[in-house]
Amino acid sequence: MTDSGVGSNAAGPVLGTPESFPDRPGRFGRGGRSIAFLIIGIFIAIAMGGWGYVMMSAKGNPDVMTEVIAFQVGGPNSITITFQAHKAADRAAVCKLRATDTDHVEVGTRDVTLPAGQADIQLTERLETSAQATSGHVQYCYLVQ
Repeated sequence: MTDSGVGSNAAGPVLGTPESFPDRPGRFGRGGRSIAFLIIGIFIAIAMGGWGYVMMSAKGNPDVMTEVIAFQVGGPNSITITFQAHKAADRAAVCKLRATDTDHVEVGTRDVTLPAGQADIQLTERLETSAQATSGHVQYCYLVQ
């Protein structure tokens, strides 16, 4: 086979060196790149502010905070849940208690009203269940009045 001669006797790179090409003009001119980054930064700041507003209006900051202290299974048809709630003292609230089984299937629910007049409340409530419960928790709470 014969050699075509490409690259065999070349003194330098086939496509040339960086010095053999002219300098490229700036795409945005002098300082244009920093203006583009500034515009992108402003857009991101506006988007993050909008996302924060959406999260706050979608109850990202709950009005009633709850914590389950304990739950005790009372046989195949009941569970007792002890929980505490923190809310505004001048408002009443409604909380939904929920019992689930080993497959996380709901086996009982109950709405509990927290009266106005107290900010921190601890309650113990009994739920009737349709099957053996293995867990109890407060699903949600919301203010009323």
